[in-house]
Formats: sequence, structure tokens, C-alpha cells
Amino acid sequence: METMTLWIDRQVELKLSGIQLPLKGVLLEVSSDLIVIYNEFHFYYIPTIHLQYLKLDPYASSSIDPPTEYPFDLQSTPISYRKMLMSAKGMFVEIYITGNQSVHGYLTHIMNDYFAFHSPVFHTIFISMKHVKYVVPYHPNTTPYSMKIENFLLQPSQVTFSRTFEQQIKKLESMFVVFDLGENSSKIGVLHSADHPFLELHTATGKTILHSEHVKTIHLPAVRKGDNFAGRML
Repeated sequence: METMTLWIDRQVELKLSGIQLPLKGVLLEVSSDLIVIYNEFHFYYIPTIHLQYLKLDPYASSSIDPPTEYPFDLQSTPISYRKMLMSAKGMFVEIYITGNQSVHGYLTHIMNDYFAFHSPVFHTIFISMKHVKYVVPYHPNTTPYSMKIENFLLQPSQVTFSRTFEQQIKKLESMFVVFDLGENSSKIGVLHSADHPFLELHTATGKTILHSEHVKTIHLPAVRKGDNFAGRML
């Protein structure tokens, strides 16, 4: 980590697992579990667990000016992944998790190893902290998809929150769930059982066994306001 701190304020290139192209920008901050870079348009808060390599950018541009304002004040104390999430709570952010998809919305609840996220597209999503590739906070006056703020009301989740991601999955037994934003049809169906670490999912065409350690996100497409623990299959 000492070498990386010597590169602060210099332009770097870094490669993350699960992302095809490297990210580039000015290295602003470094800690044991978080890196912050800035590419003149966005701040990227990157958990180091997914870092494959970081190096000085051999094609660095001289046009990137250092930022004059930060999305939230983390400069007065050492930064950390959890502290960043707590600071981002209630802000409009982009979170990159899996495949070619990222989600846009608001962090609403931060638990031990996952957080709840409200998206205009997916509504409430449970996101495992260890699978987040990066977080990009947006300007305070920005709203998702340029929606008017009065038309974007955070609806309270009809599902209560458990302390851990494993417990949260267990709570969703017998409910219709979508894992990993529905990137694969084998991850969409009724969660028949959640006996850690294996999950039995009844899909449209049969049964699938999943390993819970590889589940990145969960959302409940059937949840509706007024349902009693909506989505549960009778």
C-alpha cells in the first residue's frame, strides 16, 4: 500500500475482476479496503478486494484537473469501504456489480455484509458488499433518469432486514426471487430452500442449485405496496 500512496495525485490505470476494460483516472485516496479515483467526470469508490492490478497510466493525459469538491467529506479521517457506504446513504449513486449492468438509485439500509438499495427499475435490491465493483456518487441535484423529485418517492420495503446476507436469503424462502439482476434464467424463480451454502431455486423450466457465496444481488419483482410479505408463494 505504501507504493500506491506515492502515486496519489497521479494518473493511474487499474483492472478489476469482472470488468473487461480498465478504469483510468487520478488516484485521490488509498486505504486497505478502498481506492478512490477521479476521471474529471466522476469519482469512483472502488473496494480493493476486486483489484487485479494498479499501475501508472502510460498514456496519461495532462487535461485532468484535480477536483475542487468531493461528493462527501472523507478527508478528515482515514477512509474505509463501510464509511464510504454510510456517507453515500440517501445519495443518488451508480453501483456496478455484475455483467454489463449497473444499477442507479439510493442506498437505504446498511447491514453487516450487505445493503438495501432502492432503484426505479428494480425497486428494493439486496446487494452483497463483497461483490460491489465500484460506487459512483452523483451531484446532489441529480435524480435517476432525470425524473422530477416529486415523482420519485422512496417506497418503504415490505420486507424486513436481517443482519447478514445469509440470514436475508433464508428469510426469502418460498418467495419468487431474482438473483444477480436476472442475468441468467437459471437465477429466476421460487426459492424453495436456503440451506447455507446451497440454494434450491425452482425456475420456469426445472430446478437449479446455486452456491450462496456467488449470489451478488436479490430483488423481489412481485413485491407490491399493501402485500403482506409480498411475493410469498402459497
